[in-house]
Amino acid sequence: MTNLLDTQLYALLGEDYFTRLVAAFYQRVATDDLVGAMYPKEDLAGAADRLGGFLIQRFGGPQTYSQQRGHPRLRMRHAPFAIDTRARDRWIELMSAALDDVQTPATARPVLDRFFADAATFMINRAD
Repeated sequence: MTNLLDTQLYALLGEDYFTRLVAAFYQRVATDDLVGAMYPKEDLAGAADRLGGFLIQRFGGPQTYSQQRGHPRLRMRHAPFAIDTRARDRWIELMSAALDDVQTPATARPVLDRFFADAATFMINRAD
């Protein structure tokens, strides 16, 4: 698969992959001084559930996220957090390490890297 579509990733990777990815990511978030400070400690499990559901849906899995929460509205949901380039870069760093941890297949990695970089850039809402 050289031109892997975003919506084919769920079929290729499965739900367990996304669950492991999100767990690896939030393990890092919990101890990160920049990104971790944006998450209420008592809601890390909830944040992980929401991100996992969103990613599963976004990459071709069941539409459970939208059924439970409606449209993702990513910018609106992230508006309360001060996200600048530094926070964006750290978020990508943490997610990249999580992608490494779960041994993301080489065919899927460029698609996921591009998505996470674009999504994180879209979340920037503060000047540096």
